[in-house]
Amino acid sequence: MIRAATLADVEEVAALEAENLGADAWSPHLVGEGIAGNLPTVFYLVAEVDGALVGHAVVSAVADIAELQRIAVTPAARRTGLATALLDEGGRLARASGADRLLLEVREDNAGALRFYADRGFVEIDRRPRYYADGTTAIVLRLPLVSGCG
Repeated sequence: MIRAATLADVEEVAALEAENLGADAWSPHLVGEGIAGNLPTVFYLVAEVDGALVGHAVVSAVADIAELQRIAVTPAARRTGLATALLDEGGRLARASGADRLLLEVREDNAGALRFYADRGFVEIDRRPRYYADGTTAIVLRLPLVSGCG
């Protein structure tokens, strides 16, 4: 089940960040600020299976551009459709807020994620050298959210 994150989810979402994103994880404080609504352009979503949080996504939408800032699913729950469900719901929220495209950055060495996004219609539009904490380049991808965009 995909749902909006609540304040009761902060600790678990922060733990998912650390487990899935390592050195690039956001701090529990920043996660809490986002879930609390103190970052007004940000939507936090969680994926729940049998009462356990197994994934999350963060989408920021400002005017006509949305950014998928985070998406992660625990290893045991991968390849079950949860990442696609999180992505679809994030795209729906972005469209509802007026965005016509969804952008994201992905590590150039993350072949699985690059395949996942390509299979869902994302295209490369740029690269950001030394973007990640370890110096890895980010590939910037775009997905049109409405007909005629992109």
